[in-house]
Amino acid sequence: MKLDDATRYRLLKLIAEHTEYTQRDLAVAMGVSVGKTNFCIKALVEKGWVKAGNFRRNPDKTVYAYLLTPEGVQEKARVTVRFLHRKMAEYDALRAEIAALRLEVDDLAASGLDAGRGAA
Repeated sequence: MKLDDATRYRLLKLIAEHTEYTQRDLAVAMGVSVGKTNFCIKALVEKGWVKAGNFRRNPDKTVYAYLLTPEGVQEKARVTVRFLHRKMAEYDALRAEIAALRLEVDDLAASGLDAGRGAA
C-alpha cells in the first residue's frame, strides 16, 4: 500500500494540530481503520517525518504521542503545496465540465427540448 499525498497531508496536518491524539483518534478523524493509520504512521516514522514516543507523563505507557520532526514540518509544507495544486486543478476541471454542461443544456432548450432545468 502506497501512502498518497492526500492521506499524507491529512495525517501530517492532524499530527501537527493534535499532538494529544492517539492512533485511534487519528483513525477516526481520517475516517480510516486503525490498521491503515498504523501503517501510515510507521511509514512517516521510517521517513523521519514523525517521532512516536511516550512524551507525556502518562501512567499508561502504551499510549504514544506523535510529533512532527523538523523534516516532517518541511514535508508537511511540501505536501500542502502539492495537495493545493491538485485540488485547484480538480476545481478548474470541474468548472470547465459545468460550463460545457450548461452549454449543452442551453442548446437543448434552444432546440425546443425540455431539458428539465429545475429537476434535481
